[in-house]
Amino acid sequence: MQYIKQSDQLKQPEGGLGILLVNLGTPDEPTTPAVRRYLAEFLSDPRIVAIPRFLWMIILHGIVLRVRPKRSAEAYRSVWTDEGSPLLVISQKQQAALEEAVKSRLGGNITIALGMRYGNPSIPSALEQLRKQNVQRLLVLPLYPQYSATTTASIFDAITNELQRWRWIPEIRFIHRYYQEPAYIATLSESIREYRQQQGEADKLLFSFHGIPRDYYESGDPYPDECHTTAQAVVENLGLSEDQWQVSFQSRFGAQEWMKPYTDETLKQWGTAGIERVQVVCPAFSADCLETLEEIAQENRDYFLEAGGQSYAYIPALNDRPDHIAMLADLVVKHCGGWPEAGS
Repeated sequence: MQYIKQSDQLKQPEGGLGILLVNLGTPDEPTTPAVRRYLAEFLSDPRIVAIPRFLWMIILHGIVLRVRPKRSAEAYRSVWTDEGSPLLVISQKQQAALEEAVKSRLGGNITIALGMRYGNPSIPSALEQLRKQNVQRLLVLPLYPQYSATTTASIFDAITNELQRWRWIPEIRFIHRYYQEPAYIATLSESIREYRQQQGEADKLLFSFHGIPRDYYESGDPYPDECHTTAQAVVENLGLSEDQWQVSFQSRFGAQEWMKPYTDETLKQWGTAGIERVQVVCPAFSADCLETLEEIAQENRDYFLEAGGQSYAYIPALNDRPDHIAMLADLVVKHCGGWPEAGS
């Protein structure tokens, strides 16, 4: 067999390192049609709803997408800003700050692209951006500190599904989780400490994590255990006693049992029991979004105060805090070890 040597003019230029930063996603706008499109993509993911597809598609398109989008659009409008979706705006700030931080550590031949698991900018569009930069090595950073099949694994699915279309794929590394990284625990602890120093301490600190159905956990998803590990590490860092804090799970959907205790029920019980001051932090969210700004900061605040509580406060997500960006940059550098761009 005769091989044809590629001419110098056709050879690809030397590429660099691409970093794919990924979060959950957001509708394009806070309208019922936009939210319906977003929810259709989100709730069609078998990692999210693990029941027989035929049955679920009937329920999803026959019931859920006829009712839920209007209500969800109202919730999105309550947190939407002049700049747009809070999650997208914050994620873009994280992307820009992280790129600057990583380039200062590793040099300039690095591109960071932002992709959302659902909605825009999509994971395929972000990967295409990196392909146009001819990246030779790809590091994927899902912005989920705790692993779950519903989040981290779903991102893996989306990336591998897209890469199946490529004739040539880059060398790939995937950051699986960072729920107990010392720098993450330190940064999260410091954000809580700063808030309490400025606003005063509360009777209870509630760690509210996004929930998953209980049968997902029983099938092997380690997410709830990692949530408890994160909270315990932060509590030890802050020096809180056992009666000063608790873990709960929010955002349940459907009739099945989810991981307990539930955040809304916990806050109602605390208000009824005479607990006056509560602060809530959501460590599973790297950026503020609908679930923190509307569900926690607004809806659950009302539950607590209506049940008899006196003072309620939501502690913001880490967002683009400098120490959060520095922590993420350290994580990137650590996982790039041995690659040319990492200098080793």
